[in-house]
Amino acid sequence: MIKRGGSAVMAKEELPECPVATAVSLIGGKWKLLIIRNLRERPELRRDLEGISQKVLTDSLRQMEDDGLVFRHDYGENPPRVEYGLTELGRQMMPVIDSLADFGVYYKAIAS
Repeated sequence: MIKRGGSAVMAKEELPECPVATAVSLIGGKWKLLIIRNLRERPELRRDLEGISQKVLTDSLRQMEDDGLVFRHDYGENPPRVEYGLTELGRQMMPVIDSLADFGVYYKAIAS
């Protein structure tokens, strides 16, 4: 893991050979794309991700923070208050998410 532009990213030696496998290693799983989608619009993650447990949400956010896709801001208040947001690297996922949304709309239109 190396720091680049304020974000932590994996070293080239750590990445899969295939670019698709690289992307999937960062955003694969049931929740990560939905978390990124939600961070684009609003910070109320848990409320908008029906069915996700706090542990899975926390683990996913930590992994994405480690990968440089999201940042965490701790306000140092009591009760604790933290906020997550997308880094520049995370914002680079938006065209992918938009394409997936377009495909989902298309598929729903042709489904019988």
